[in-house]
Amino acid sequence: MRGKSLMKQLFDSKAAKQAANLSINSDLLMKAKGLNINLSATLEQALRERLREQARSDWVQNNKNAIDSYNASVDANGIFGEEYRSF
Repeated sequence: MRGKSLMKQLFDSKAAKQAANLSINSDLLMKAKGLNINLSATLEQALRERLREQARSDWVQNNKNAIDSYNASVDANGIFGEEYRSF
């Protein structure tokens, strides 16, 4: 469920399809067609994955200071309630 809400933020999955002209290696195209690979679906999946990777990377970069600060606090003070952990 969480992944779906992230995807909605990245792009509108209900948006209309739009034609696009692409250039691709001719041998790669021929072999993909020979395997009946759906080029549109494959490209959409690859773009979704790339958008997801970029969103994650952006989040880490945008939160780097907070993450570093938290990690420094844990290094200096340990984890809250650590003395009660049984593992």
